[in-house]
Amino acid sequence: MNHPTGNDHGTTSSYVIGFVISIGLTLNSYYLVVNKVLAGNTLLLALGGLAAVQLFVQLYFFLHLGKGPNARLNKLLFSLMFIIVVIVVGGSLWIMKHLNYHNMTPAQTSHSIIRDEGYQK
Repeated sequence: MNHPTGNDHGTTSSYVIGFVISIGLTLNSYYLVVNKVLAGNTLLLALGGLAAVQLFVQLYFFLHLGKGPNARLNKLLFSLMFIIVVIVVGGSLWIMKHLNYHNMTPAQTSHSIIRDEGYQK
């Protein structure tokens, strides 16, 4: 049985650094929302950016992606998994949007087209 060696695990200081960065990113997100520093799409974009940074901090400091003997293979597999998730989620949203559009009554369809084309009063 192959037991993991201590080389592919992080040190206490790397876990603390990752934890502090994660807490800082979470508090920044909280601050942006509670104090209404940004609004609308700008807020969503900022929160999405902070979430992406948080994802990479978690992957690097806690899941050790990019470390160990199979670092290149792990990165490749993660990238493949990410692409598959994007395709599945994006495809599901696309299908649901089109199902919603095709199941509307004619009046709802006309209203939706007018709204989507920007002719709404």
